[in-house]
Amino acid sequence: MLKGKAAVITGSTSGIGLAYAKRFAAEGCDVMINGFGDAEEIEAIRSGLARDHGVKAVYSGADLTKPAAIETMIQEAEAALGKIDVMIHNAGIQHTDPVEDFPPEKWDAIIAVHLSAGFHLVRLTLPAMRRRGWGRLIFTASAHGLVASLNKAGYVSAKHGLLGLCKVVGLETAGSGVTCNAICPGWVRTPLVEQQIEALAAEQGVPIEAAAKQLLGAKQPSQQFVQPEDLAGLAVFLCSDSAAQMTGTAVQMDGGWCAH
Repeated sequence: MLKGKAAVITGSTSGIGLAYAKRFAAEGCDVMINGFGDAEEIEAIRSGLARDHGVKAVYSGADLTKPAAIETMIQEAEAALGKIDVMIHNAGIQHTDPVEDFPPEKWDAIIAVHLSAGFHLVRLTLPAMRRRGWGRLIFTASAHGLVASLNKAGYVSAKHGLLGLCKVVGLETAGSGVTCNAICPGWVRTPLVEQQIEALAAEQGVPIEAAAKQLLGAKQPSQQFVQPEDLAGLAVFLCSDSAAQMTGTAVQMDGGWCAH
């Protein structure tokens, strides 16, 4: 379905973003992956995408807290892939503390990676999408873009802001052939969430799997983690003709979290 298209996917060297990259490549889409990690492992991911699916696959290690690095990444993607049809902003970081103890530098970093990077990615990729009359802008937001939790002032604020940006871009691009939507997962067992499970296990003095069950029980009525591959399938759907009139929306896949 995406053969001949090209996508930039941030935060795609692990977790949800990697699932996006694998699914989009399987659909015939050329991809630029982005993120941090072991250089050899990242190269194995990149070369595997190209080899297994016969697509172009390139990598950028751009630091998304730096607008100049984001701009360079987009220029490199356009040079390597020829164009950018799909932009998926998935990169994320986390820090938890009560608001009065929240380190300002952590706040700044979380806002930069989640929200400001989303703005820069849109402003840099949208003009060419408009000219071609087709494009898909997708944010990985969160259930925390719709509801709040304790001790997550930075993350919740950034994700709420990302949904606001999504709505504005959806309005500004309506009828242009470009859409902008946000996917709002509940708990997904990514490396970011695994850190929270480990911290909870240490705090409660319980095994890792007991802490995982406790984490689910507090928020997610299904008592099951959302699977990255299911989120990737949703992202592919948002790129389809069937989703042409979906724009400015927050699409939940959260095991019932936000139905509370």
